[in-house]
Amino acid sequence: MPAWVVAAASAFWFGILTSISPCPLATNITAMSFVGRRVTSPRKVLLAGALYTLGRSLTYMTVGALLVWSLLSAPRVSLVLQRTMNKALGPILIVVGIFLLGFLPLRLPSSGVAQKMGERIAKWGPFGALLLGVLFALTFCPVSAALFFGSLLPLAIEQNSPLLLPALYGVGTGIPVLGFAIAIALGSQSLGRLFGRLTKIEKWVRWVTGAVFIGVGVYLLLLHVFRVWG
Repeated sequence: MPAWVVAAASAFWFGILTSISPCPLATNITAMSFVGRRVTSPRKVLLAGALYTLGRSLTYMTVGALLVWSLLSAPRVSLVLQRTMNKALGPILIVVGIFLLGFLPLRLPSSGVAQKMGERIAKWGPFGALLLGVLFALTFCPVSAALFFGSLLPLAIEQNSPLLLPALYGVGTGIPVLGFAIAIALGSQSLGRLFGRLTKIEKWVRWVTGAVFIGVGVYLLLLHVFRVWG
């Protein structure tokens, strides 16, 4: 399988894993609840869900592209990254995997500013959901920060993909939100059941992904650093 296919699938999976993690999942549901309370038509709720997803996708794509372009556009930095990224990617994946398994705590400062701004923006109706997507995408939680900065960006740098991989990550973060919009349109009871199921699934998905990260990281470490296979 071509390396770019694996990279694209990985970026998309990182986005899905971000979306079903407890903190981003709760943020997504909160944002959609803000919008859902102020629109009466199921069509408008679905429109709000699509626009919220678009806002998150564009934000991750823009931030990722700017960071990757900034690093790759500096000749010396680009040269160092190209020489060392294969060696660095293994340890990075191991550290992120350990974090996903829960053995390495990561705490980010929390603030109610984004929550209060979200409540104000939500009053603008369905199109305010676009700005909500931008706002909450910029509010990184520990899991999303680890996956975005620790996994996606090194992968995008290694593949020299400042647009495609961040965009796929953004799409992955938005897909479950469309399901939430449908659930809100059908009723809060359906949304509660969906949230409960995803919360249970997330734990196992995160553990499996963490174990895979450690396994791949060890393989890359042995391959590129210790050169076990020549």
